[in-house]
Amino acid sequence: MPEGKIIKALSGFYYVLSDDDQVIQCRGRGVFRLNKVTPLVGDEVVFQAENESEGYILEVKDRKNELVRPPISNVDQAILVFSAVEPDFSTSLLDRFLVLVEFNRIKPIICVTKMDLTSDDRKKIEMYRDQYMKAGYEVILTSSETEDGLEQLLPHLKGVISVFAGQSGVGKSSLLNAIRPDLELKTNDISSHLGRGKHTTRHVELIKVGEGLVADTPGFSSLEFTDIEVEDLNYCFPDIEKLSEDCKFRGCIHLKEPKCAVKEAVNNGELPVYRYEHYELFVQEIKERKPRY
Repeated sequence: MPEGKIIKALSGFYYVLSDDDQVIQCRGRGVFRLNKVTPLVGDEVVFQAENESEGYILEVKDRKNELVRPPISNVDQAILVFSAVEPDFSTSLLDRFLVLVEFNRIKPIICVTKMDLTSDDRKKIEMYRDQYMKAGYEVILTSSETEDGLEQLLPHLKGVISVFAGQSGVGKSSLLNAIRPDLELKTNDISSHLGRGKHTTRHVELIKVGEGLVADTPGFSSLEFTDIEVEDLNYCFPDIEKLSEDCKFRGCIHLKEPKCAVKEAVNNGELPVYRYEHYELFVQEIKERKPRY
């Protein structure tokens, strides 16, 4: 049976990009409704072709992850786009995005735009870059002239599903426009090329960008830690997770426990204070979260 990947879902139809690069318009089999399976954009599927352009999805393969907003599965990486200025670079917002991305087992790439507009801030942004790279993250610095950013970004898009995420006004659309000028994205809305008015159906689509697929909708519109527990946070901060191997107590959450390697690392300057403060803040936020029933 042929296999492929769902690249668009609209009005009960699933558009499957087959392994031989054809797009087949498929319907789901009734068995999905019985098993409560809803195919998502990004799903790897087995399908049966009725003819060259139509068919049925027979099986949805196991997902490695799935996002609620946008509804998409098997995302390989998130390009977290932040500007150096206008709006100013925010480590607390970046760390919030990083936690959500890490929790969903998605590889983050940090892309800082508008470096050419920095003056006194440049050294500060470069310091942050070095600190995040030391923590294990890939960081790309780009200018408002997007060509330099593209050369660095394009190789990372090859062969994977990516979502772009970040504040509005940071240059997500400008980056994508430079890679695919035919998209003609408005600079405030990645999704606008679909011509969505007030009454059009919002749908997610994977578009070919470079040699990979990019979700046309920005990821992580909700930045709340609804499914994350306190003990998960350790794994969502790779620098803290590495340090925690030397904590005296297993399951240390690095707040009041004695002989905590993470707090020692903050005191001796090995772990940036802001990373630890954000970790503390997020622990508090999760503890104060209202229970769901």
